Amino acid sequence: MQLWAGLGNPGAHYALNRHNVGFMAVDTIAEMHGFGSVKKAFQGWTQDGRIGSEKILLLKPATFMNESGRSIGEAMRFYKLTPADVTVFYDELDLDPFRVKVKTGGGAAGHNGIRSTAQHIGEDFRRVRIGIGHPGHKDKVSPYVLGNYAKAEMDPLSDVLGAIAAEASWLAAGDDQRFMSDVALRLGDRK
Repeated sequence: MQLWAGLGNPGAHYALNRHNVGFMAVDTIAEMHGFGSVKKAFQGWTQDGRIGSEKILLLKPATFMNESGRSIGEAMRFYKLTPADVTVFYDELDLDPFRVKVKTGGGAAGHNGIRSTAQHIGEDFRRVRIGIGHPGHKDKVSPYVLGNYAKAEMDPLSDVLGAIAAEASWLAAGDDQRFMSDVALRLGDRK
């Protein structure tokens, strides 16, 4: 079994924030792959299903971003998983908008949800980093990540979420390179 967590903040006010693209990614995966109904568990919302032969539990922590690790750690321990079984989807300032990169381990790069997750389960989990771009100055970061996607960004956002969900079978199979390559192909490798 694998645990795939999307990071975001709960509540309608945050729904279209750049910071909530992790929530959006797991919602799109659940919809495209016919996951079960939403249940409250592990201080968040879960849905379970299969992608290929892999059983996947999707998790959206309801703890707010800065405490995401509490929810992820609780689910991981309940199912007796290791950090290697955990994949976290989240927004990445240091990637161009709508670019997708996967890596395992590493630092938090200032992302409080990743910092919290590492505090609760260690750093050796897989990260699906969804680019949101940088606003240009560190003083503008907070309002930028907590700002909504612009109307002009909705089509590219829909495209990237659809590509992530469509190619999720490669993630489930552990082929991160093929996942990144096929997502980039679907997106026309936009820069």
